[in-house]
Amino acid sequence: MKSEDTPFVGGPLDGRVLPVLLGITGHPPKTYRVPVPDAAGGPPTVLVYRRAPRPHGGRFALGHKWQYEFDPEGHE
Repeated sequence: MKSEDTPFVGGPLDGRVLPVLLGITGHPPKTYRVPVPDAAGGPPTVLVYRRAPRPHGGRFALGHKWQYEFDPEGHE
């Protein structure tokens, strides 16, 4: 499987760049869920990030580049 280093914006993962597996279309998934275990042993909290186009750094950007933006509501 092919992966792409994808930046995360907002929330606890702000500023991190993680490898994300690409689908058969060559794009990362539309939503990225990160389960965070509860310290007290309760059910995990799930952080939800949504795929968004990354602002282009220059005039000659090749292909689509994506980033994940934090969704504090975390709904579908």
